[in-house]
Amino acid sequence: MSDSANLSYRVMLSGGEGLYEEKKSRFIATVRRVESEEEATAFIEEMKKKYWDARHNCSAFVIGARGELTRCSDDGEPSGTAGRPMLEVLTGSGIRNVAVVVTRYFGGVLLGTGGLVRAYTQAVQDGLKNSVIGRMRPGVEYRISTDYNGIGKILYLLGNAGIEPLSSDYTDKVELVILIPTEKAEGLLKEMVEITSGRVEFTKNKEYYFVDKESSED
Repeated sequence: MSDSANLSYRVMLSGGEGLYEEKKSRFIATVRRVESEEEATAFIEEMKKKYWDARHNCSAFVIGARGELTRCSDDGEPSGTAGRPMLEVLTGSGIRNVAVVVTRYFGGVLLGTGGLVRAYTQAVQDGLKNSVIGRMRPGVEYRISTDYNGIGKILYLLGNAGIEPLSSDYTDKVELVILIPTEKAEGLLKEMVEITSGRVEFTKNKEYYFVDKESSED
């Protein structure tokens, strides 16, 4: 199986905001899902217009299933004290297709290099905590055909696996369309054959990615 078939990654479902304050300076983090560099750039410009009176609007983003595209900006802060730490939080989180802008309102007291790194890092972390994160997983869509004796057992098996049929058709036999996470497909199909004593047929429709809202166990 190819590497892409096994690839799952975290994505932003809905963005959030974070606020960090130190020595009267306010750091406002705005996190948003983006699908392209153009979307990220437009988002950054939007935040600069919204917070036009702020001293700095620093930014970072990660795009691509493997985080192929990354950018960051200190926006006038000392080099390496804002954009790079913000980007490191994003890459460390494993979240893809995400952008963040941290807006700083200067409080009149210099924070020093360490203080700035800490403030920008913490603001992004708080923004991510207040966001909704999901996980993109590779899945396989199958059409399942069985008789009325087997359908109850199959539905019970699917329920235990947390899988709900996408559609169902009850005629002289029962047909279900289901989406199975790729890593579970082989085992579940084998179990269906066992519990129905072989009275089940599978047709593979297509493979694609689907998104799950992330749970605390992920």
